[in-house]
Amino acid sequence: MMRITDTVKHLLIINIVMFIGTMTIGNGELLYKWFALYFPANDLFQPWQIITHMFMHGGFAHILFNMFALWMFGTAVEQQLGSKKFLFIYISAGLGAVLFQLGYYYFNYLPLHTDLIASGISSSEIIKMLTSNEAISGISQVQFSQLKELFPIYNASMVGASGCIMGVLAAFGMMNPEAKLMLIFLPIPIKAKYFIPGIIILDVVSALTGQSFFSPSNTAYMAHVGGALTGFFIMWYWKKNQFNKNRWN
Repeated sequence: MMRITDTVKHLLIINIVMFIGTMTIGNGELLYKWFALYFPANDLFQPWQIITHMFMHGGFAHILFNMFALWMFGTAVEQQLGSKKFLFIYISAGLGAVLFQLGYYYFNYLPLHTDLIASGISSSEIIKMLTSNEAISGISQVQFSQLKELFPIYNASMVGASGCIMGVLAAFGMMNPEAKLMLIFLPIPIKAKYFIPGIIILDVVSALTGQSFFSPSNTAYMAHVGGALTGFFIMWYWKKNQFNKNRWN
């Protein structure tokens, strides 16, 4: 059995403690509202959520799969890179995930918001409509449709270490391209150099089409893409500029 490395062990502990706290304090809502990442236009958004959401999870299956992947791939990457470089990739990938997911949200949000402003609805009225459960009167069918599209973006929240782990997975693949990996739901061994780009492509397709392949439908697919690409580019830069031919350190 693979010996767990120190940084991975500490990350596992933090994630598990945060999960237990979330499930037991404030009926599962208090810590979630504080530490999950909300859309920046939402009043629930706080700057610290950019970091804290990486240690939050939405359910038992969510944390189970993420922590299993962290143990399996994170341990291998930390052994090869060392704790400091591993942690740098882990956090950077989480930030890359935030950048991609929020960028994707804003790409869809801003044009609709601009059109609603141009149609005569003020910004404060838009926010009120997106946060109120009251019936909306005096708006056109087009405006209603635009608000309906804005609603899931404005009220979106993001939790989980998936973006961080996708960056770690990308780093693992770059250092071990011939390693054979497989999905639990598709037990066919595939070399890492094909497996990881394939996962990224599926996430992009899922984000653009809404079609879920192996993840729940509420998955932040672009966060996965952002995390993986961040891990890839960090490793590419290090390999090109810093690593000697004998070791990745």
